[in-house]
Amino acid sequence: MGGYTVVLDVGKTLSKASLWSPEGALLERFARPNARAEAPGYSALDVSGIDDWLRTSLAQFARKAPVDSIIPVAHGAAAAILRDGALVLPAMDYETTIPEALRQQYDGERDAFSETGSPALPYGLNLGAQLRYLETLHPEVLRDGATIVPWPQYWAWRLCGVSASEVSSLGCHTDLWKPAAARPSDLAQRRGWAACFAPLRLASDVLGTLSAQWVSQTGMPATVRIHCGMHDSNAALVAARAFEEVAGADCTVVSTGTWFVAMRTPGLDSSPVHLPEQRDCLLNVDVLGNPVPSGRFMGGREIELLCGELASRIDQPGDQSEILAALPSVLAEGYGIRPSWAPGCGPYPLGSGRWWREPTDPMTRRAAVALYAALVTDVSLDLIGSRQTLVVEGRFADSLAFVRLLATLRRGQRVYTAPSHDNIAFGALRLLDPLMKPTARLTPVDPLPIDLGAWRAQWRADAEE
Repeated sequence: MGGYTVVLDVGKTLSKASLWSPEGALLERFARPNARAEAPGYSALDVSGIDDWLRTSLAQFARKAPVDSIIPVAHGAAAAILRDGALVLPAMDYETTIPEALRQQYDGERDAFSETGSPALPYGLNLGAQLRYLETLHPEVLRDGATIVPWPQYWAWRLCGVSASEVSSLGCHTDLWKPAAARPSDLAQRRGWAACFAPLRLASDVLGTLSAQWVSQTGMPATVRIHCGMHDSNAALVAARAFEEVAGADCTVVSTGTWFVAMRTPGLDSSPVHLPEQRDCLLNVDVLGNPVPSGRFMGGREIELLCGELASRIDQPGDQSEILAALPSVLAEGYGIRPSWAPGCGPYPLGSGRWWREPTDPMTRRAAVALYAALVTDVSLDLIGSRQTLVVEGRFADSLAFVRLLATLRRGQRVYTAPSHDNIAFGALRLLDPLMKPTARLTPVDPLPIDLGAWRAQWRADAEE
């Protein structure tokens, strides 16, 4: 990495911008909760709010160091439509409800799961469904020179004015990409969407330099290079592959935030795994275009719904010993939770979530929620054939109860936590410097001295009724 770098991380819940030294040291970071916006007929992403916050953040970075590069990463299932150098419509939020009649029609048009690795998902979680809905609301939206850019590449375009597409975003449960063929899906071609995709570039490619508008508004040099960028969960995968413990192994990374996304890199001796479409398993695509067997659920959202107030969530640093101490009570008293609670997806359908028995003590409640998150994660890992090495990264790697319960359920695998919350940024930095090494090692996670076999069997039997 030749100079100071800014990583822009536009997540579903938070947007973060961080400044890094040439040696890979974090110098400063800003974060902002994303607001919910509205457009006629659909919920929209907070484009203008993020834009204003980013301008302020970059101006502060400019006063601290001579920035050389900016690389964006962002969540999946989102895109922007451009025409004549401007955003045509507000970018759609994937939690928009698609009208049922249109959804049924769309489901009859989309490619088979065996071709795209993209399951049929609710709301606008298939990007193709968003495009189909926008065409219904605005029939002219993709005519007359419109360009479709995935969400990370929107921010690259916003900063330098050059549009691009990139495979880790096009291949993220969009219905728009065929991983094995490395080309747009038949649906994307039939609908004419593929012809609107911005040119395909590598995530690490430099698209251009910071535009004159941003130079004048932030005080950054006109020489700042803007890189194409990538899907955020794939950035975590790039980061994990840097650790010695992962090298050559059949390794699964569990990235935890609003979503818990398990991404498996099979070893050379691994057998093919059959992914069940109906249980939110999919093929992600890494930055090199390789298919990545994946499973996921909306873990962070479910934890929020089950725990309520921020102070009662399971990742608070000062509460970990008390949460662990409450686990025996959870198991003895049967304070279990049946899935599923969050809108969206997962290995179990939404709507059947309930408590077996609900505790009143806050620590016991948190312990029960940690066990629930570990049990659902365990199912997702089984569905994608996870074996050998398991790395938990992101916010809930700080939940000692969650990771130790997961290690207990996954006996026989080597389970680690990644050393910080900066793995997405570190993955982005590694695109610019593939030889960059992590500054700390993975932390081994010890299983708890308990047997959860009977509890797991009872929980799965109840969940699958």
